[in-house]
Amino acid sequence: MNWLAHLVLSEPNPRFRIGNLLPDLVPVSALNGLSADFLRGVQQHRQIDSFADRHAIVRQSIRRVPENFRRFGGILVDMFYDHFLSRDWPKFSITPLPVFVDEIHASFARHRNEVPPEACVHLDRIRAGNLLCSYGELSGLSTALKRIGLRLRRPAPLSEAVSVLEGDYAGFHADFHSFFPEIISHLARPNNP
Repeated sequence: MNWLAHLVLSEPNPRFRIGNLLPDLVPVSALNGLSADFLRGVQQHRQIDSFADRHAIVRQSIRRVPENFRRFGGILVDMFYDHFLSRDWPKFSITPLPVFVDEIHASFARHRNEVPPEACVHLDRIRAGNLLCSYGELSGLSTALKRIGLRLRRPAPLSEAVSVLEGDYAGFHADFHSFFPEIISHLARPNNP
């Protein structure tokens, strides 16, 4: 799952939500010394990723990715799922997406002195680019994938993978709508593994 999914699956606690982003933004060593709310968010991030990585529907989505992009299949499916979450937002939240994102952005500023300094650079970039609202449009998704592709050890033209989504839009959409309720249920269970 990508950032928007991690945030909407979080408890409605700003520190928890930011904590749920941090594992994608900073090295594990930078997470030492955070408050309990941040650390619970970090833990949930790991639970979400673990559940998604081994789920049959997510693996099915990755198999939809053609061979030339398959090694990036996990990244692409995460982003495709955030696209569908953004497009179908009212099915998952009563708070309009721009209002939700504004709350998230405000929390970045309120808690910036409590997170690792290297995280602030990423949080500022998320806010300045309004990235969380951009995934619903294919152009925004393409821009996000281009940035991800440039940050890889060996840069890759991931923005071209938008054509993969377009080529099997209904299939990826159906996968997302099968999977997302399952992860919501999983996280709602007490003591989920």
